[in-house]
Amino acid sequence: QVQLVESGGGSVQAGDSLRLSCKASGGTFSPFAVGWFRQAPGAERNFVSAITWTGGKMDYADSVTGRFIISKDNGERTVYLQMNNLKPEDTARYYCGAVQSSYGGAQYFEKRYDVWGQGTQVTVSS
Repeated sequence: QVQLVESGGGSVQAGDSLRLSCKASGGTFSPFAVGWFRQAPGAERNFVSAITWTGGKMDYADSVTGRFIISKDNGERTVYLQMNNLKPEDTARYYCGAVQSSYGGAQYFEKRYDVWGQGTQVTVSS
């Protein structure tokens, strides 16, 4: 059974950078895509970015386009999220997930994901 573990979160100042990692362990790992979502206290979990596992197609939420970069290392079974020019509104718990289905833009929708990690906290102060 596949497990996902996120790491790399922390407390930083506005304008700083962080790189999050999402490493898969156990089982056969061949999702359609791996995505990053974030959830602030009292808010819904929202899409941040996703990358298809085979083709490497990348997608971003408008709020992070131009600042965040998603990448992957298939051999290491790891997906990264490089976050640059962080803003206080980026403060949230960041979760990575893996989705098997490619139907209907599944990678954009939290409910379509099959497995999630426990998340890593990112706090950005002004």
